[in-house]
Amino acid sequence: MKQWLKTQPLFILLLGLSSLLMYVPMLYSIRLEDWLYARTFFYHGTFFLILTALLSIAFASRQRSVKSVSHIFDLFCSFIFLPVFLAVPLDFLVPSIGLFEAYFEMLSSLTTTGASIFRDPRGLPDVLHLWRALIGWAGGFLMLVTAMGLFQPIGLGGFEVYNRDQDSAALQTKIRRADFRERMGNYATRIFPIYTLLTLILSLLLIINGDRPLVAVIHAMSTFSTSGISNVGGISGSHSGIFGEIVIALFLIFAVSRFMYQQDSDGKGMQRLRRDKEVNLMLICVTVIPILLFIRHWSSAFEISEQADAGAAFGALWGGVFMVLSFLTTTGFESEYWSTSRSWSGLGTTGLILMGLAVMGGGIATTAGGVKLLRVYALYKHGVRELQRLSFPSSVVGSGNAARSFRREGAYAAWIFFMLFLVSVAIVMLALSLTGIPFEDSLILAVSGLSTTGPLIYVAGEGGLDYATISTSAQGIFCIAMILGRLEALAVIAVLNPNFWLK
Repeated sequence: MKQWLKTQPLFILLLGLSSLLMYVPMLYSIRLEDWLYARTFFYHGTFFLILTALLSIAFASRQRSVKSVSHIFDLFCSFIFLPVFLAVPLDFLVPSIGLFEAYFEMLSSLTTTGASIFRDPRGLPDVLHLWRALIGWAGGFLMLVTAMGLFQPIGLGGFEVYNRDQDSAALQTKIRRADFRERMGNYATRIFPIYTLLTLILSLLLIINGDRPLVAVIHAMSTFSTSGISNVGGISGSHSGIFGEIVIALFLIFAVSRFMYQQDSDGKGMQRLRRDKEVNLMLICVTVIPILLFIRHWSSAFEISEQADAGAAFGALWGGVFMVLSFLTTTGFESEYWSTSRSWSGLGTTGLILMGLAVMGGGIATTAGGVKLLRVYALYKHGVRELQRLSFPSSVVGSGNAARSFRREGAYAAWIFFMLFLVSVAIVMLALSLTGIPFEDSLILAVSGLSTTGPLIYVAGEGGLDYATISTSAQGIFCIAMILGRLEALAVIAVLNPNFWLK
């Protein structure tokens, strides 16, 4: 069995697992005695399992490739073609949409973007919201395993900031000895129990705070996958209140540092977590930005009413903290108190700050998108060092070879990725503008897709932008942006570059 799994392409394995996931909404539909939805998911899940078995037999004699770029290509093809199979039940159960709209929904869920053409949650029954959240949750787990099992050994996904020149020979030997399937399997077995247990714990905490069980489960899965999917229109539609937001904010930290899922690997997880620069940078953003927004709102409110409202002040401060953490992790949940800060101060909020946070993104090897905090920190360290050299040209900085390499080669790799991200934003903006979308809306859509923060368009714009109202061609461009943002530009370039295939 183990040898058989090693011969199968990643797409076939993911198709089989996705087919098994269809039995989850089937069981939920049986509980509700909704036999149409139960039969639909049962028939499609069973049919795709049979199709998976036939395809696996056809690929049983396939020669296994040892090139890392071939595994990236398998992952790239999986993100393109797997949503087609996932969209078939949705297309059948919702006659008002076509197959492409259903594909858009499933690709958005699989890439943990959370963009939906159903802005009103009442447009879909709860079982289909559960299906979307389940695919988003599985997509987040896929990225966790892929980051550790594939991107880390070959130096992609944010790991390129660490210089590997000194131990490149030993690294190549390890990569040859450690099979890709074996690495993926090892990390999957280590991460899945933690990932599942934490989702269940968050679900229980949300239920205790007043949410319905289905709402709690969907919000919990959306939190850990950073997809922002909700069946009640976001946190404001739930009943957990501020305590639910606090609980969700605490668990959003798992999208900041990769060490959160490695606590039991060597017993040093918490020690590394305290020294993690991504966590420190997140704490700075969560502390400084809300305070600045609070001072801005407080000064405006004092000019309007000349008196302080403690309740509104606390709501405005908490709304800023939650929104910074939510969009920094590219989740996109909107705090119920975010609107309180606007009404309290009498000022409209700008979406530029939230767009900047989404571009920064969360931690490497997490479910978050964006540029990633480690790359931002590498650029910061390089900038500080360059300022020091301007003042003291002959100065020598210590901290060892690793730190110097991080400031030089690591910052260079981070700068290349940042430039690729900006070029991608410009290209997607240009393509969207050619479909008739205004410049400001094109910018918001481009950042939303490339940072995998679908709900960004509802809080960064004027409120008139919607995924359902844009043209089919614009939706297709946004699909490309979601795939590019999820896999990152460096991985896509590796797939499209012939030199990587020859090595």
